Amino acid sequence: MAFSRVHLPAERPASRKLTREMAGLGMNFAATPLRDANIENTLLFASEAGMLEHDLRVLGVLVHWIEVHGARINADRLARAESRHAAPRIRAFWAAVGTWLGKDRRLARLAKGYTGPPVDLLSTGTDFQIARLGEDERFAGTCLRVPAGTLRKRKGDVLSPVELARLHAGYRNRILMGPSWRADVWTVLERDPNLSVAQVARRAYCAFATAWQVRQDFDLFTQSASGRGRRTATRSRAGSKAFP
Repeated sequence: MAFSRVHLPAERPASRKLTREMAGLGMNFAATPLRDANIENTLLFASEAGMLEHDLRVLGVLVHWIEVHGARINADRLARAESRHAAPRIRAFWAAVGTWLGKDRRLARLAKGYTGPPVDLLSTGTDFQIARLGEDERFAGTCLRVPAGTLRKRKGDVLSPVELARLHAGYRNRILMGPSWRADVWTVLERDPNLSVAQVARRAYCAFATAWQVRQDFDLFTQSASGRGRRTATRSRAGSKAFP
């Protein structure tokens, strides 16, 4: 059977599980964190909760997370996933993020994902609130109109990069290897090295060829590390015999 690449899970997780996944990314919600939650899946589904269900608390924490951790987003993965979304409000949100963070050339490509008219974050009263308070400076001049003060921004709402790296293996690997498909495939293999290449590719949402190449490197690294361990043990035993 030919390999068929996937870009998102078949369905959005239930609300309780999504909250656990957001907590697993270091977002401060009252839930047991789901360790090593998929980063881009969680970000996209959180934007659905915020933009389609008008959950401004989720959206505020999401925007703050992006502000703190945007450099670790796999922009190619996120762009592929959000570009297939049917809801214009979701595409508008990520296009606004791409404009806001356009100095990061990886994220700037998100700005091309929406070409429609400006979108109001609030269902009513956006003009009045902007006239009274001004715009959220992060989204001023983008396709998303957000009144200042609508999305809260508190330092304690998200973990710092150091704290998240301690808890999330995929995030840690992106620090080591860059926010790339390679880092994501490596993370999948660390969890279960016995997966087939096709299974790895589907779990990492990448191309088969990418998973195959990283698999070769992972196996080589594992074999060399195992060899170093055996040589160290042999030297240790030899030393213990020479010096009882």
